[in-house]
Amino acid sequence: MAEKKIIRAEGERKAAQGKIQLEGNPVGLRIGAIICWIIGLAFEVVGIFMIANRFDFISTEDPNFTIWLCGALVLDMIFVIIGSVLWKKANHICPASKKNAFTFWLWNNMGVIVACIAFIPIIIYLLTQKDLDSKTKTIATIVAGVAFAIAGVSSYDFNPVSQEDLQEMYGGADIDVYWVATGSVYHTHQDCNHLNASTQEDMVVGSIGQAEDAGKDRLCKTCERKDEKIKAEAEANGVSFSEQLKKEAGVAAEATETPESTETSEE
Repeated sequence: MAEKKIIRAEGERKAAQGKIQLEGNPVGLRIGAIICWIIGLAFEVVGIFMIANRFDFISTEDPNFTIWLCGALVLDMIFVIIGSVLWKKANHICPASKKNAFTFWLWNNMGVIVACIAFIPIIIYLLTQKDLDSKTKTIATIVAGVAFAIAGVSSYDFNPVSQEDLQEMYGGADIDVYWVATGSVYHTHQDCNHLNASTQEDMVVGSIGQAEDAGKDRLCKTCERKDEKIKAEAEANGVSFSEQLKKEAGVAAEATETPESTETSEE
């Protein structure tokens, strides 16, 4: 396979023009999250209806009632967690801005809010049922409480990302990014596997603004994972992310450079 040529993008370097987004489909993830949350809440309603003896196929006197009720609570928890994981992924791909503090808080705590809605009402309902068997009531309340705790912790984003965080890392015109003619993503690492796997020989280098002009509107997810480590190293070294990224890029270039490639570039 021929060695890729690196071409400098035409025009003036410029910063990112709009919202910075990572590779992925945040809309699809959010739709999936909402569907999972609705299913989880449906199981909560099923549990409440079971306690209220609203179903003909099972009653509170049934010997398997406790198992059925706990099963509904566990399924409620599973779907709430799946929905929250999808929602958090969407937030990291296309995060909210901190400019509106309430919206940013709400966007990053939707999973926890849904977990509260999915368990607090049924826990209260269980505790207020005087006619329900005490053993069933105790077991179901404990299961609901544990499921609520697990769902709440799993739904909380301990490392929320804001649009300002991405702008701080990538928004300037001083960072080099790479792309090829095909695809819709740009890369912060020249040695990215996805970039080098492309059949397109020519690799273009420029600023994120120039990449956007070329139709590349998202950052490669693989590069983003590498950048998280570089960001941590930058903070440890007391330098900016762009400085650390350039340092890493220089080290990578030195490691891959060979006398043969040097002669080729001189020619």
